[in-house]
Amino acid sequence: MSDADKTGASSEQGRLRATRRSVIKGVIASGVAVSAVGYVVYERAAKRPAAGSVERLITLNVNGRDRRVDVAPHETLAHTIRYKLGMTGTKIGCDRAECGACTVMLDGVTTYSCSTLTQKARGYKITTIEGIAGPDGGLHKVQKAMIAELGPQCGFCTSGQVVAAVALLNHNPHPTLDEARRGMSGNLCKCGAYDHYLKAVMRAAQEA
Repeated sequence: MSDADKTGASSEQGRLRATRRSVIKGVIASGVAVSAVGYVVYERAAKRPAAGSVERLITLNVNGRDRRVDVAPHETLAHTIRYKLGMTGTKIGCDRAECGACTVMLDGVTTYSCSTLTQKARGYKITTIEGIAGPDGGLHKVQKAMIAELGPQCGFCTSGQVVAAVALLNHNPHPTLDEARRGMSGNLCKCGAYDHYLKAVMRAAQEA
């Protein structure tokens, strides 16, 4: 091969190497660009609320007062009332909607707060035992009647019993004994003081 041919071949190989190097650089640069775009898109997507998610910081109306509270999606109202709002009068007994110790009122209707999601209580007027008071801010007539009739024994179920009795008399100020028994049937008493609680309800009804 002549010197001219060798020179031409070397130039051609140089162009090929340059072209190949350019292609490789272009591919690498393109890959980095694509990766970067994917990363940016991923980061932006991660900041969006997940589909079906709920707002954690919500407002609850408890005993006539609006309270802002951070609530987990599956948090129960009983947990929120006791451990977030510090109202420990609402008791957690069975924690499965059977005993009634956690009874509160939602818009005047008795509700087991241990089986009610806090997120579902938004927009309702929540009344706990702390919100049960007489016109002068003293004991409610139901509470006075339960003291007079020696209703509380160990006292664990008493908060729920009081709330249930108040809700009953708000809807039916003069119940019969059977109506009172049905109205209070959702609240269990480990001490068996049902007759005392029923007598207290009937006493309070006479003062209505």
